[in-house]
Amino acid sequence: MSGPHPAPTPSGSAIKAVAWAPRIVLGALVVALLLVGGTAFRVWQLGRVDEREPVDMIVVLGAAQYDGEPSPVFRARLQHALELYEQGVAPRIVTVGGAAAGDAFTEAQAGEQWLVENGVPGQALLPVDEGSDTYGSFEAVAGVAEERGWRSAVLVSDPWHSLRSRTMASDVGLEATTSPTKRGPVVQTRETQLRYIVRETGALIYYHLTHGSSDFSDPGLG
Repeated sequence: MSGPHPAPTPSGSAIKAVAWAPRIVLGALVVALLLVGGTAFRVWQLGRVDEREPVDMIVVLGAAQYDGEPSPVFRARLQHALELYEQGVAPRIVTVGGAAAGDAFTEAQAGEQWLVENGVPGQALLPVDEGSDTYGSFEAVAGVAEERGWRSAVLVSDPWHSLRSRTMASDVGLEATTSPTKRGPVVQTRETQLRYIVRETGALIYYHLTHGSSDFSDPGLG
């Protein structure tokens, strides 16, 4: 009768794999942190920059509206677009954004109505209410712009939305710069600003990975 078989000895390659596993995990974590941190820094950095210059159109990104009345966030964007128009940055304003289920107005229509009520002539306004998200809206704007021979745009949104907006606009063929609003609920406190930077960092990374739009909206904000 033979005695008990000796336990198999791990091979050198298996030992090396076990030894390298923690380093691989650590390396992946470092890369992920650098990616997230670098993206967050760029979101914060561009949000502090105003790139206004003469362009073909001012494009105001939509936000929540209530029966045609813009939310405070949306109103802050529209007020900034009005100021750019009055300064001669562009001869027209394009409002964008569709409607939620049950809404009587689209965001684009609510924005157009507010601007008319505040002195912008109707012929200087173009509502584009196609698209269910930011990327879809930019595709619709790009189609209208191509038909009319417009190429350059300054984008008006909240500061921390600037980088993702400009990236998407460029991807659909627009020559885009940004001029974010510095008023409204999104910029009132440091806590709110941090929350929106985190939100936009995740949305931008998601866009780069999937080329899909992920609009994380807050009730009453958008």
